Amino acid sequence: MGALDRLPEHWKSQRSADAVMAPSAIVLSGVGAAAAILAGLPALAVIGAGGLAYAIRVGMLLPRKRRGSRIDPMSISDPWRGFVREALDAQRRYRNAVGSATEGPMRDRLIEIGERIDAGVDECWRVARRGNQLNDAIANLDVPQARADLEAAEKASRDDKNDPTVQSLQGQIDSAERIIDVSDDAQDKLRLLDARLDEAVARAIELSIRAEDVGELGGLGGQVENVVSDMETLRVSLEEAGGTARAAGAGS
Repeated sequence: MGALDRLPEHWKSQRSADAVMAPSAIVLSGVGAAAAILAGLPALAVIGAGGLAYAIRVGMLLPRKRRGSRIDPMSISDPWRGFVREALDAQRRYRNAVGSATEGPMRDRLIEIGERIDAGVDECWRVARRGNQLNDAIANLDVPQARADLEAAEKASRDDKNDPTVQSLQGQIDSAERIIDVSDDAQDKLRLLDARLDEAVARAIELSIRAEDVGELGGLGGQVENVVSDMETLRVSLEEAGGTARAAGAGS
């Protein structure tokens, strides 16, 4: 294993290469060395001062590792747990493909795309957590009991639709049904997005083996970016639905 292979994955990117060659880092290296010379320090200290200034600036420019919440599929229930597991499996297969790719521009680009796949998996986890919370909220609404109470209230009011109790119970049921529809729709969309992520990973594995031009990965990058964007959109819609659930009295 070479020195490059031992670097953290988030440093194996074009951004890291740009940081190493950044003009500001080179300039600061010269400034540090000049200051050491003016201070009358020996040659070794001059070199060290220049190198230290350079290293500090490069360190500031290097990409930071994403700090996301730890993904724990066992902390949520199915079907959301299954969606997260599928995304994690796709991530694992992609990383294996990148690890076996030959060093060079192709592998560098695969690593960059892998960062967006990681972002997609993180978003899948956030979506699943929101979906799981939404299902908990639906359970707190106790729709079967609300329907039974509505039936009793309608009988007591002789089917008067304007009765306040009837209207209140009907409103609860209508809210619950809308939230249930959102949950069902989110499950369908996340299932599709998982499939699209799997498709992107399968294509990446194929290209890592047979592609000769890094330009062939252009479509793959766009495909992954679209999945991540759709994951983000789905998460936002679930967050909004969660607010509706709390307003309906379902709790947090």
